[in-house]
Amino acid sequence: MGIVKNSFKRKLLNPFKGDGWIWGCFGALAAISLISVYSSIGYSAIAEMGTTPDKAFGRHVLFVFASLIGIILLSNMDYRKFSKASWFGYVISIVLLVLVLVLGGDNAAGSGKSRWLYIPLIGRFQPSELAKVVIIVYLARLLAQEKDNLKEWATFRNIVLAVIFLLVFIIPDNLSTVIIIFLVCFTMMGIAPVDGRYWRRTFFGIIALALLAIFVGNQMKIPFLARSETWTNRIDNWLHFNPDELTQESMARMAVASGKFMGVGIGSTVQARLMTQANNDLIYAIIIEESGMAGGIIVFLIYAFLYFRCIRIACRCKGPFGRMTVAGLGTLIFLQAAIHMGVSVGALPVTGQTLPFISSGGSAYLCMGLALGIIQAVAQDVKENELLEGKNASSQPFNHHKNLSNNESNN
Repeated sequence: MGIVKNSFKRKLLNPFKGDGWIWGCFGALAAISLISVYSSIGYSAIAEMGTTPDKAFGRHVLFVFASLIGIILLSNMDYRKFSKASWFGYVISIVLLVLVLVLGGDNAAGSGKSRWLYIPLIGRFQPSELAKVVIIVYLARLLAQEKDNLKEWATFRNIVLAVIFLLVFIIPDNLSTVIIIFLVCFTMMGIAPVDGRYWRRTFFGIIALALLAIFVGNQMKIPFLARSETWTNRIDNWLHFNPDELTQESMARMAVASGKFMGVGIGSTVQARLMTQANNDLIYAIIIEESGMAGGIIVFLIYAFLYFRCIRIACRCKGPFGRMTVAGLGTLIFLQAAIHMGVSVGALPVTGQTLPFISSGGSAYLCMGLALGIIQAVAQDVKENELLEGKNASSQPFNHHKNLSNNESNN
C-alpha cells in the first residue's frame, strides 16, 4: 500500500510524463493557438457559429485545456493498454462514421452530408478525426501481431482490407482525410516492413481506383460520391487560380502576401475580418499575415522538431507496437500540418484540414491531443526502460538483462 501511495504522489508532483521537448513543442503551439484564434475568430464566430467572438474563443480555451489534461492522463498510462483498446476504438469509429452517413444533415455547401454528429453535452463531433488516430494505433497492433508473417500475401491482404474497410465510410465527404490516413498507413507498412512488391502494387492500385471513382462519381452523379464534383472543382480552381475572385483561397493568399517577412503585427490582421475559415482551415495564412514569413518558418520548424522527436522515440523503442504507433502518429501530425500549410500558401488545393494544436475546433484538437498523449506514454516507457538498463549495466556490467518494452501484451 505504501508503494502505491508513493507512486501516486510522484505522479501528482510530476504529471508531465514523456519527452520534455515534445511538451515544449505542445506548449509553444498551444500559445500560438490562443493568440492566433483570438485574433482571427471574430467574423467566423458570427457568420458560421452564430455566437459572439468572446464565447467562441472561450470555447476554444476549454478545448485546449481539456486536451492538456487528456495528454497528461494518457502519458501516465501503460501504452500497451492502447493495443487492446484500439480494436474497440476501431469498432466505435465505424459505428460513428455510419451514423454520420445516415443522420448527417446537408452541409453548408449543399453537397454531400455533414461531417459532424451532434452529441448531447458535447456538441458537434467529427468522427473522422477520431478515426485518424484509431486506425493508426490499430494498424500498429496488427503489424506487431503479425511481425513474423509480414512477407506473406494473406497477412498483407488482411491488414490492407482492415484499413480500406474503415476508409470506405470516410471517403463520401472527407477525401483529404482518407488521403492522409492512406499515406500514413502505407508509410507504416513500408517501415514494418511488408513485402515491397505487395506494397507498391497495392499503393498504385488504390490510387488508380480512387481516381477512377472520382471520375465516375463526377460523371454519373453517384450519391456515395456526391462530393466528387467539389473535389474536382477545388483542383481546377487551384490549377486555374483567379486572383480577382474573392474566395477563401484568394484571401488566404492575400494574407500571406501582405505579411511579407515580419508581418503586419499581432492582432492587426485584415483578411481574417472577411474570412469564415480564418481561425481553422486557413489559420496559417493569418499567422503569416501577422508575424510574417519569419513567424511562419518558426511554426514549421516547431512541427519539424516535434516530428524529429517522435522518430527518435520510435527508434529507441524496443517493442514493435510502440515503435509503429509513435512513427505513425508522429507522421500523422506532421503530414497534416504540412498539408494545411501548403494549402494556406497556395501550394496545394483546398482540403479543409486543420493545423494541429493551433486551429480552433473541438474534436480535431481533442483527437490530436489523444495522439500526442499516446506518443508521450510510449516516450515515458522508453525513458524508464533506459534508466533501468543504465542501473542494471552499472550494477551488473557482465550480465544480460531483458528490456521491458519487449513484453508488449496482445500485439
